[in-house]
Amino acid sequence: MDDLLCNDTLRARLAAHLAAHRRTASGDARLRRSAVALVVVDSPEPPGVPGFADLPPRPERASFLLTRRAAGLSRHRGQWALPGGRIDPGEDAVAAALRELTEEVGLALDRSAVLGLLDDYPTRSGFAITPVVVWGGRVPALEPDPAEVASVHRIPLRELYRPDAPELRVVRPGEAPVLRMPVGELGGVFAPTGAILYQFREVALEGRPTRVAHFEAPDFARR
Repeated sequence: MDDLLCNDTLRARLAAHLAAHRRTASGDARLRRSAVALVVVDSPEPPGVPGFADLPPRPERASFLLTRRAAGLSRHRGQWALPGGRIDPGEDAVAAALRELTEEVGLALDRSAVLGLLDDYPTRSGFAITPVVVWGGRVPALEPDPAEVASVHRIPLRELYRPDAPELRVVRPGEAPVLRMPVGELGGVFAPTGAILYQFREVALEGRPTRVAHFEAPDFARR
């Protein structure tokens, strides 16, 4: 897979595919609402994650932001995640995703940077996650909040095209498989984040109608 470049052509491609996508929203009132920001940015520095020795810095290469959640958090500590959190009263998913992006990694963007939304992903921990795809473009060094984020990484989009992605594991007979997206040598990014990344590849990058809400997350991600 050739490198995907962080330029106007990619931005237009993502926006067009997302505009054509018939998004599925969760109508389950029992679920708490949350939003995450899937941010496309440039790659002025190595990702800082094992397994990317073959990827020297190239500012024009397109990446997405991935965080390692801080160890002191009460939920999902130490897990790989997209910037995001609960939707506060008076907010919509876009406002919440942009606010969390600023609070977690120090990247302030406005609604004009939003390219579109992917499907809601309902979790067994009681949330409906709305993924908001955002164009960051050329951004300076990021400043993660240590109370929430242990580290932040720019992962090249080409990683989403690995031949072993996605990996599906049947954990419990009769249940949908657990989805994992391998990234460098992280050991993989599991659903829900992994499922969102897979749908981003299929819908936003390739324009293929693909649903992911049925894929399961591992036990550690359900808590």
